[in-house]
Amino acid sequence: MEEFFENELARKFEDMIENNEELYFDTEEYEDIIIYYLELGDISYAELATKYALKLHPTSIELKTKQLEVFLELERYTKAKELIDELKPSCMEMTDFLVCCAKYYSNLGNPKRSIEYCEKALELEEEENFLHNFIADEYVNLDDPFNALKHYSKALQYDPQDEYSLENAMACYTKLNRFQEALGFINQYLDKYPFSEMAWFEYGQLHFNKKNYLEAIKGFDYLLAINPNSVGVYANKAACYEALGDWARAIEVYEEMLELEYTKAFTFYKIGLCYKENKMPIQALAYFQKSLIEDPQFYLSMMEQSYIYEDMGKLKEALHFAKESVLLNENNIEYQKRLAFLYIESGKFEESLACFKKLISVEPSRFYNWYAYSEVLMLIGEYEDALAVLEKAIQLHNRAELHYQKSNCYFHLNLVKEGNEALKQALEMDPEISEDMGQKYPFIKEAVKKVKTKKK
Repeated sequence: MEEFFENELARKFEDMIENNEELYFDTEEYEDIIIYYLELGDISYAELATKYALKLHPTSIELKTKQLEVFLELERYTKAKELIDELKPSCMEMTDFLVCCAKYYSNLGNPKRSIEYCEKALELEEEENFLHNFIADEYVNLDDPFNALKHYSKALQYDPQDEYSLENAMACYTKLNRFQEALGFINQYLDKYPFSEMAWFEYGQLHFNKKNYLEAIKGFDYLLAINPNSVGVYANKAACYEALGDWARAIEVYEEMLELEYTKAFTFYKIGLCYKENKMPIQALAYFQKSLIEDPQFYLSMMEQSYIYEDMGKLKEALHFAKESVLLNENNIEYQKRLAFLYIESGKFEESLACFKKLISVEPSRFYNWYAYSEVLMLIGEYEDALAVLEKAIQLHNRAELHYQKSNCYFHLNLVKEGNEALKQALEMDPEISEDMGQKYPFIKEAVKKVKTKKK
């Protein structure tokens, strides 16, 4: 890796640019320089090297092909097409050129044409593994997992230990819902390559997805025997025990995982969740606290503490951690709803209003957000504000409940005529809920009786 980042030719080229010199590089050297920059992802230097290369070797087909690669990376498709047309008569027997053509059509969203060029390139019997993967990817773009699987499998024939091909072949089996075939495929692969980490991971995932958790654990255990430092695999294994409801073993696996991690906040959080599920709230709180010591802004642990304190009847603490969570994640609608609920439970109605304002701005299509908002405004005696909210709410949700609320506001504001009109409309829309509404809003109880008496 160090040698790659210290490419001698590239350093020589950069020195030439810095010193404003004119050094000679042959075509192969310039090819190597351009390839180096392309693989490094430094497209600006790849383009610069291409310009210098073609200035020195203007007729080189190989360098023009590299220029085509640069155009594709820079998404200069008009120039790329012009260069393709120029090179086509002399380059149809060049794998690199055909691959560039395939990339061009792939980037423009024409997978079928892209596949045609890859198939032409396959006739040259070079880069078969790469080309079959390319074709497979295009079939994925065409939502054709059957043909994609065929080509990922062929890619594996040319490079049996290509993890990309293996992973995507298994993904195709999953999409085709062919569990038994996938199992046979991965078992055959493991017979040949029993030390393949990717294969054991896929074996574990395959069984996990089918809820064969004990078999999945076997796969993950084999992988960990090969590479005990595969941190992510511990999480997969722990997830199996969680799915089995074996919280104690899940915790054991997470504890092993902690020994290998640099950042432990999420794992402490997961252990806390396991203790919570195992009805051990004190231990759960301890681990959520450890999570926050690792990362003071880990709002997931804050909110979990809020839930536990609420269950304990400690609303003050529950509210504190819910507020902290929302401060760090204001756009989480579920958190806003929870905070509003805790404010109301704690009798802090005015504080809940900010949450409701957020809810109706983000989720105006949810009726209950408006209903609860106006309800709280009435509870604190802000009937005019409640009416303003109800007017907007009715435009989106013309429901009887809102008209009952509206009549209640008018009656409290001594606007009897308007109150009766709103009540009349509410009763026309849904008379069945009038008794419940009367219990909720005593001011309209007598009015409901009068309207019903008149009807008789």
